[in-house]
Amino acid sequence: MKFHSTEYSTVKNTNTRLFLIPFSLLFLTIIPLFLLKNPPPPPLKPSSNVNISDLIISGEKLKECDIFTGQWVPYPKGPAYYTNASCNLMIDQQNCMKFGRPDTDFMKWRWRPDDCELPFFDARQFLELVRGKSMAFVGDSVGRNQMQSLLCLLAHVAHPKDVSNMYTTDTAYFKYWLYSAYNFTLSTLWSPFLVKSCDADPDGHSLNNLMNLYLDTPDESWANHIESFDYVIISAGQWFFRPMTFYMNGEIKGCHKCDNANITDVTNYYGYRMAFRTAFRTLQRLKGYKGVTFLRTYSPSHFENGAWNAGGNCARTRPFTSEEMKLEGYELELYLTQVEELRKAEKEGKKNGLIFRLLSTTEAMVLRPDGHPNYHGISPDRNKTVADCVHWCLPGPIDTWNEFLLYMMKREARRNV
Repeated sequence: MKFHSTEYSTVKNTNTRLFLIPFSLLFLTIIPLFLLKNPPPPPLKPSSNVNISDLIISGEKLKECDIFTGQWVPYPKGPAYYTNASCNLMIDQQNCMKFGRPDTDFMKWRWRPDDCELPFFDARQFLELVRGKSMAFVGDSVGRNQMQSLLCLLAHVAHPKDVSNMYTTDTAYFKYWLYSAYNFTLSTLWSPFLVKSCDADPDGHSLNNLMNLYLDTPDESWANHIESFDYVIISAGQWFFRPMTFYMNGEIKGCHKCDNANITDVTNYYGYRMAFRTAFRTLQRLKGYKGVTFLRTYSPSHFENGAWNAGGNCARTRPFTSEEMKLEGYELELYLTQVEELRKAEKEGKKNGLIFRLLSTTEAMVLRPDGHPNYHGISPDRNKTVADCVHWCLPGPIDTWNEFLLYMMKREARRNV
C-alpha cells in the first residue's frame, strides 16, 4: 500500500481565502460520508511502533546482493529466535530436542551471503507487511516444514488461531492459521506432485508405490483455493523419486521406474518439469489471482551409509564447507529444471502483471547434513527404524528460508513505493 502526503501552502491573498472557505465546508461534509461508506483500515495496535514507510525503505540501507550464494558461519548465540520449549506450534516430527537429539551445535550457524549481510528475521516487520493479506505454502511436507518454522518465528509477537475446520475436513494435511490482530491468514495446502495424481499400485498406498501423474492437470486441492491468496510459495521434490506413470491429454507419455516394458522409460526430470510448468500456468490463467508467487527450490536430503529404506542415516553434527560439498549431479539437475520453468513463468507473467520470484534455498541447504531429525523425530505413520534425512529440525537451518522470504518480500514492497 502506498501512502501519499499532501503539502499545504500559505494562502496570500484574500480572494483565494474567500474561495477556500465554501470549498472547505463542502470538503468537510463529504469526507465523513465517504468514510462511512469506506471505513479506513484499523489502526496499528499500540504495541506496534513500526512505521510502514520506514519498514519498506529500511532495506535501502543494506546492500542488495545475491543472498543465496554464501557460506554458513558460526553463531554461538544460537538458536537465534526460539527453542522447542518456547514454541508449542511445531509438530513432533521436527521437534528434535524433545526426542533426544544429544547435540545443539546444528542450531549455532548463520547463513552469510558473499557480498552482503542477511538481516535477521523481524517478526513484527513480517506481520506488518502481511497485514490484511494471506499466504499459502503449496507442496509437500517440506513446504509444511517451512510454514511451521514461520509459525515459531512469529510466535513471540502473535499467536494464531487454528481455523482449519472453517476451510477443510482434512485438517491433517490442510492447515489454516488466523492472526486476528493483523487479519493475516497463513495456510499450507498439501500437494506433493502439484498436479493430479493417484495411487496405481493394486496393493494400495505405501512409501514407494507406483503413482499415476496427470501432468497437464493441476491438483484441485490447491488450484481451486489459491486465487485469493496474496503470497504463494510453491515447492516440491522428494516424491518425484518414486515409481510414476506420466499422462498427458489422457494418454500415457512414459514412466519412471514402473518396470513396464510396454511403456517408454523417461527420467523423473520430465515429470518434475511438467508439474511445475502446469502449476505456474494454472496461476497465470486464474483471472482473479494477483499474488506474488515464490518458487522455493529443491530441498536436498542427506542419507549416508545406505538409501532411506536400506539403513541410511544423517548423523553429522556440522555443516559442510563449499569445498567439501558442491551442488551437482541429480540435485543440480532438479534445481536447474525448476529454475528454467520459473524463468519462463516470470517472463510470461509480466504480460499480465503477475510476479514470479526465485526463493533459492538449494545451495545453502546442500551444505547442512546436520540439520535433519535423523532418528530424533516422531511421525505417527513413520517406521521408527527409518531415519528422517528429508525434513529439518526446528529450530534449525530451515529458519533461514524465512529470513530469505522476508528479505524478498521487503524488496518487493520497496519496488511498489
